[in-house]
Amino acid sequence: MKTRIAALALGICFAGAAVCLAADNFTGTWKLNEAKSKLAGGPKNTTVVYEAAGDMTKVTVEGVSADGKATHSEWTGKFDGKDYAVTGDSTSDKRSYKKVNDRSLTFTASKDGKTTLSGRIEVSADGKSRTVTTHATDSSGKKVTNVAVYDKE
Repeated sequence: MKTRIAALALGICFAGAAVCLAADNFTGTWKLNEAKSKLAGGPKNTTVVYEAAGDMTKVTVEGVSADGKATHSEWTGKFDGKDYAVTGDSTSDKRSYKKVNDRSLTFTASKDGKTTLSGRIEVSADGKSRTVTTHATDSSGKKVTNVAVYDKE
């Protein structure tokens, strides 16, 4: 009986460690590398921070708007594909992230129930950079794709 309890406890520890390792691929501070990015203009996120918030993840985004003003938004939720509130973003009021694998997420942002942005986040195998590809429609109705590369601090 003691052996079974010990084996169960050990199994739970390994499962917990696996979850923590997976979260660590995204957790941390990411700085935009403009030289490696292909941005179509407009606003840009210069720093993105992922951190634990209880059993959720908090994402804080600092950036610059198209007219050069500082921007700040925050989202707290799970990588489960469900919408969670975002604050400070004029283009969205909800955001959802869905984990694809240990190094990939897909996401959508919406405003008043209408999708305004979608994309994919890929963390490199060495964990030192991530690439964020986004798809949106600008104010004139033109489809815009951006590829932003971030370096981990």
